[in-house]
Amino acid sequence: MTALIHPTSIVDPAAKLGDNVEVGPFCTVGPSVELGDRTKLVSHVTLDGHTKIGADCLLYPQVSMGYPPQDFKHKGKAKIGIEIGDRCTFREMVNIHPGTDVGKPVTRIGTDCYFMVGSHIAHECQVGHHVTLSNYAQVGGNVTIGDYVTLGGVCAVHQHTRIGHYAFIAGMALVTNDVIPYGLVMGNAAQLQGLNIVGLKRRGFDRSQIHRMRAAYRQLFAYEGTLAERIEDATRLYADEPLVMEIIAFIQAQSSGRNLTMPDMRR
Repeated sequence: MTALIHPTSIVDPAAKLGDNVEVGPFCTVGPSVELGDRTKLVSHVTLDGHTKIGADCLLYPQVSMGYPPQDFKHKGKAKIGIEIGDRCTFREMVNIHPGTDVGKPVTRIGTDCYFMVGSHIAHECQVGHHVTLSNYAQVGGNVTIGDYVTLGGVCAVHQHTRIGHYAFIAGMALVTNDVIPYGLVMGNAAQLQGLNIVGLKRRGFDRSQIHRMRAAYRQLFAYEGTLAERIEDATRLYADEPLVMEIIAFIQAQSSGRNLTMPDMRR
């Protein structure tokens, strides 16, 4: 079936619209935009640039995607774009920027993500699957976000930061350093408060896994010794625990210029 386009909307003839796409009133869709099957633009949505959105996505009023990134180094001399997976929801006033011609050319968002009112993904970000951004969560440029991550309302993530799988960023947190997989951070600036236990239970991690991860966490972030020494000890003790080894690998592969979000060692 062909797309259903409201007569008040402007859709460039070159745009690629899948079957049963719905474009509501007062939308603008540029020539290089691609919309997957059954994706719906409720109203007042503006899409431009090389923006590719998967199937069964839902975009609410004032969503904007594909316009030039807010990076002064970008000169507009190369093809840049956005790629979004299936079944993503973008609530009112969500804004997504494409990549740049001086870094990663494509901003990517996985499947089954939910972006609440006013949240923002800046240029070059790489976002995993099942990620939730709460109201007005702001993500700086070139941030990497793993699967099943939740960002609380009005939090801010500094550019070039990594957030590991299943991590939880509390509301109004300021995140300026990398966050380990399964971690829970809060505060301004954010500090590591432990593991995201509630999230792990909700996602079906069993008690034995969580118990071993908590034991490894206490060892990795203990008072005694250096972090390198604690990593060496944990690697030896938990070599057969993939979740712990994922955290250790994440710590050892710190991104350029970024430190690790740590707990308050004074407690």
